[in-house]
Amino acid sequence: MVSNKVEATSSASAVAAAAKPQDPKSQMSDPTFPTLTNLLKSLKLKTKQQEFLIRVTILCLVYILAFITRLFSVLRYESMIHEFDPYFNYRTTLYLTEKGFYEFWNWFDSESWYPLGRIIGGTLYPGLMVTAALIYWGLRMLSFAVHIREVCVLTAPFFASNTTIVAYFFGKEIWDTGAGLVAAALIAICPGYISRSVAGSYDNEGVAIFALLLTFYLFVKAVNTGSLAWSLSSAFGYFYMVSAWGGYVFIINLIPLYVLVLLITGRYSMRLYIAYNCMYVLGMLLAMQIRFVGFQHVQSGEHMAAMGVFFLIQVFYFLDWVKYLLSDTKLFQTFLRITVTSAVTLGVVALGVGSASGYISPWTGRFYSLLDPTYAKDHIPIIASVSEHQPTAWSSFMFDFHILLFLFPAGLYFCFKRLSDATIFIVMYGLTSMYFAGVMVRLILVATPAVCLISAIAVSATIKNLTSLLRSKSKVVLSGSGKGSASGKASSKAAVDQSLPSQRNVAIALLMGAFYMLSRYVIHCTWVTSEAYSSPSIVLAARGAYGNRVIFDDYREAYYWLRQNTPTDAKIMSWWDYGYQITAMGNRTVIVDNNTWNNTHIATVGRAMSSYEDEAYEIMQSLDVDYVLVVFGGVTGYSSDDINKFLWMVRIGGGVFPVIKEPDYLVNGEYRVDKGAAPKMLNCLM
Repeated sequence: MVSNKVEATSSASAVAAAAKPQDPKSQMSDPTFPTLTNLLKSLKLKTKQQEFLIRVTILCLVYILAFITRLFSVLRYESMIHEFDPYFNYRTTLYLTEKGFYEFWNWFDSESWYPLGRIIGGTLYPGLMVTAALIYWGLRMLSFAVHIREVCVLTAPFFASNTTIVAYFFGKEIWDTGAGLVAAALIAICPGYISRSVAGSYDNEGVAIFALLLTFYLFVKAVNTGSLAWSLSSAFGYFYMVSAWGGYVFIINLIPLYVLVLLITGRYSMRLYIAYNCMYVLGMLLAMQIRFVGFQHVQSGEHMAAMGVFFLIQVFYFLDWVKYLLSDTKLFQTFLRITVTSAVTLGVVALGVGSASGYISPWTGRFYSLLDPTYAKDHIPIIASVSEHQPTAWSSFMFDFHILLFLFPAGLYFCFKRLSDATIFIVMYGLTSMYFAGVMVRLILVATPAVCLISAIAVSATIKNLTSLLRSKSKVVLSGSGKGSASGKASSKAAVDQSLPSQRNVAIALLMGAFYMLSRYVIHCTWVTSEAYSSPSIVLAARGAYGNRVIFDDYREAYYWLRQNTPTDAKIMSWWDYGYQITAMGNRTVIVDNNTWNNTHIATVGRAMSSYEDEAYEIMQSLDVDYVLVVFGGVTGYSSDDINKFLWMVRIGGGVFPVIKEPDYLVNGEYRVDKGAAPKMLNCLM
């Protein structure tokens, strides 16, 4: 009891002492007082500094999230390369790091496409390999003992994180800071992008989407500012995109189309002139340094739109200069008609002469298949045989975009409501990429950045409008509940606002609904990433009868058997799907692989697979084949085996060798593989 009284007395005296103002002299005599005050003052941040700190924190968290959400495959399986094409990329990157750039650039690969071989430096886009090699050499220089395989496995997640930063600045440029933050968060976990950027997906798209979005952002920035520096930066971004992926054709056609729309709608400016000229001229010259691209920018029909718009914008500049010199409006109108007619006529004649003489090559089959979805099936079956080249189902859109599919039209509405040079570009990017995504399921990847940006505009604008409504309501209510000296106008306004509380309630309900839908989007993206896009196709997983996890590692075991039990110079014949994996893991020479540059050679393999055994034996002898590799998944129910691909072997083989006819392998128009199958099906090599 005594101690409690003492404590209470001391506490009361302490409170009284604290409440009593201290002597300024005693404050000055305390040596720690000024230092503590200065420290507290230094920690105080202004409003803009606080916003900047919050933005940086959110971006850092999004950056980390984009990286770690792509590591499910490494955690569940192991650090490995996925799919088919990435194995060729890994093999060439390994060669680059061991032999150096010049050996890599001049490498003749005799283990591919036997007996033709392949010139590696002239038949690939080297951007991915050079990027991974530079990261590897940089880590080694910093004394990090890493293997090149680990760098290749984590390259795509690393660039996906970088893409979130570009998405933030792009969203900020076309709308505001809030849209940029939302765009970065959406694209970090969007399944449409994760499908090609998980750990182990060492493919060109892993760095190409970053390069594509960077090029678009730099070009829009150049158009908005008219800065020569931003224009040159966009040219270098385009060069990196060209070096990384053949999808650069989308850029070199979308940007000229955008410039043409601005010219037609009367939005021509010197900013646009500087941005497009610098980007096109320097970008074209840099792109020509890639051997696989060469002079296509001046010789290919797919690039002629960019050249035509380049000359058209020179005509606009010339007319603008003439208009400045001529004071007579009628004289300028006459001059305008003559100039435009002459320019269009000259362009059409030049294009016709170039096409007729063969200097300008026609569009490729892949380009035609984007404009006509049925073209590949009717004319180029090897393109139609690839599953990712099939038209996109509505379920795939919902699977990869979720609520973004509904936010996308809302974002377009906000963009049309506030039209500018930047919003016109994002609208064109979104509409064209969504069309191509509908034509080919693979191109959902290209549409994902546009969908995320436009959806971010919808989310940001909606939340901003709703929160401003809530803030304005609360302010009015507070002003109405003040002193009686308030004016009659203010009190009547408060009464009106208090009589309509439903607006505030609706705004709260809409905000809660928006946050709920966004939370469902996060859950959906995490589930899709974990279950659908983080399973390497080279290692299969299934559930046993008791729910236990069963791993099928047959692919790697088969390639290991080839490497250990066949001669070093053995030639392996298989369908082209497995060529890269056999070369990379089996270390054996293949007849065809995933490059698919020689349709006749692939058709020869298809003919051998679909011919009678004695005929197939002669074909294989002519190709100097030692072993034949086929994949059969009947026991486990694997649906991607060679039995399911066999009709494509027949179609591709029959496209070159008419002796192979698809009806010979069907029974009443049906494809059967049991004892009731067609006689030629039962007796062919397959």
